[in-house]
Amino acid sequence: MLDCLGLTRQAESTYQLMLRNPEWDAPELAAELGTTEEAVEASLAELMELGLIWPSHEEPRRRVAIRPSLGLGTLIAEREAALLKEQQELQQARTAMLSLMREQEAAQGPRETGEIEYLRSLDSTRHRIAELSKDVQSEILALIPKAGLSPESLEASQKLDSEVLARGVSLRTLYLDSVRNHPATQQYAVWLTGLGGEIRTVPTLPMRIIVIDRKTAILPIDLKDSRAGAVLMRDASVIAALVALFERLWESALPLGTSGQRDDQGLTAQERELLRILASGMTDEAAGKRLGLSLRSVRRIMADLMTRLEARSRFEAGVRAAECGWL
Repeated sequence: MLDCLGLTRQAESTYQLMLRNPEWDAPELAAELGTTEEAVEASLAELMELGLIWPSHEEPRRRVAIRPSLGLGTLIAEREAALLKEQQELQQARTAMLSLMREQEAAQGPRETGEIEYLRSLDSTRHRIAELSKDVQSEILALIPKAGLSPESLEASQKLDSEVLARGVSLRTLYLDSVRNHPATQQYAVWLTGLGGEIRTVPTLPMRIIVIDRKTAILPIDLKDSRAGAVLMRDASVIAALVALFERLWESALPLGTSGQRDDQGLTAQERELLRILASGMTDEAAGKRLGLSLRSVRRIMADLMTRLEARSRFEAGVRAAECGWL
């Protein structure tokens, strides 16, 4: 169960026994586990290296288990930070890939196949989406990582959305949690759901994605500049991966219009995600961009979390958050 944190099964069983029987040492542990003291000592060395046990202050030769909220909490936080860093690196690699695609096309001339189509501006992207909307048969899935929609975007979306919903097309859209503070987008959500559309929100989204009838996907060429245009793809394996990503996010998302739910530790999904992002080393400004929040909002949320943690500094807040299992 804890192998994802680097523990072998023997070490995990040893740790569990030590938590239940803090006075036991290698002989008692070996007897209970039905193994040798040498094997137990190897597990103890492993647990010591991972920071899950340490020498007793009263009896230096005896090892004692650290409580899970601190020991395992620290390992989990480190693992989550590593996963977040890996996700960021994959996003950077994706951006680099699209940049190389543009460079190759600039050098060799436009290259389009039956599975790839380049849309070279924001206008051409919008026009192509409008064309595809007229032909959609059953479903549109969309990820929109914006803090709120502009009046122009809302007007354009309402026209297209009303047309496809009138034909019985399923329309599901994921936005950032931060749009809950955007009145115009809230009004749009009420209007859309009244027509049969569905909108949910999550703390973060990887990029803008539109999938039509599970056959066509539209992705941005440049994640930071929508004016650079988009890539239209029809590759079945790419579409399947994007649909799987959407469904995973949709399952954990909260319907727009309902109040933000707190978990059993009193945290909203947005608060927990902010803690994870800042723990990974991101600045407040970068965290705000990721969550679609202003710098002021990020600092306000962190100030509230620090108050709840009774922490006087960000460092102390990080330690207390790990101890409480918030990370």
